[in-house]
Amino acid sequence: MNINKKQSQNFTLILFVLPAFIFFAAFKLIPAVLGLWYSFTNWNGINPTYKIIGFENFAEIFTGDADFWRAMLFTLKYVGAAIVALNVCALVLAVLIESARKGRSFFRTIFYMPNMISMIIGGYMWNFIFTQVLYYIADNTGLEFLNKSWLGDPKYSFTAIVIVAVWGGAGYLMVIYIAAIQSVPTALIEAAVVDGASAFRRFISITLPMIKQAFTICLFVTLNSAFQVFDVVFSLTGGGPGRLTQVVAINIYEEAFGRSNRLGYATAKSTILFLVIMLITLIQLRVMKKGEEEM
Repeated sequence: MNINKKQSQNFTLILFVLPAFIFFAAFKLIPAVLGLWYSFTNWNGINPTYKIIGFENFAEIFTGDADFWRAMLFTLKYVGAAIVALNVCALVLAVLIESARKGRSFFRTIFYMPNMISMIIGGYMWNFIFTQVLYYIADNTGLEFLNKSWLGDPKYSFTAIVIVAVWGGAGYLMVIYIAAIQSVPTALIEAAVVDGASAFRRFISITLPMIKQAFTICLFVTLNSAFQVFDVVFSLTGGGPGRLTQVVAINIYEEAFGRSNRLGYATAKSTILFLVIMLITLIQLRVMKKGEEEM
């Protein structure tokens, strides 16, 4: 009887897990394996026939593709800026909202709403703001610092990209930080208040160390999303001017579907990007885990 009951439970578990596994295999696992395979071919994505060329794609990337490495450097620059800006803004919002006596639900909703909008749509909306609205405001108010080529000048386009990324992503991280702050035992906060600790000292000495796991999660999320950024840059600058704001994802997209239709070559670039993300993520997790253990 117990054996039949256990088999029934296992069958139920399989029924629940199987759809998710099929979905994961169909849209994640199989495309990843095929992508790795095509990276060793000269397939153009159209013809059914292709030739296995070994490591020629990778050799070309490492020896003669200046555009890819320029895009990689810009991506690394963006990753660094996005990680800092997103997490700082999200943490500040979380602390301010949790400190507020009224309107917490309202402000949580307001700041989370951009995350519900497709970033390609949000990017085109901000494109209109940068190219039309700010010029109009500058002309009618005399605020000349707004009258700049925000998307056409590399000096300002990077700042514009980071601003839009923070607008679109800080709300999601804010929710994670709010949940972490709410999990801090109130007894510790109350004891610190009795001892005369200021709000800043309570945050630094109690709250910050106890939300370290939230930092790990948020850093992991921002690292992966920043490395794979496409929609924000595509809708704002398209990688211009002169490919100076081109990220790796756009470089891969153009290689596969744009100027050359070299899908095999593009998947080789995707493989390199995956390995870079995996390496940095493993280092990050190791460092953060070591820090949590020391706490």
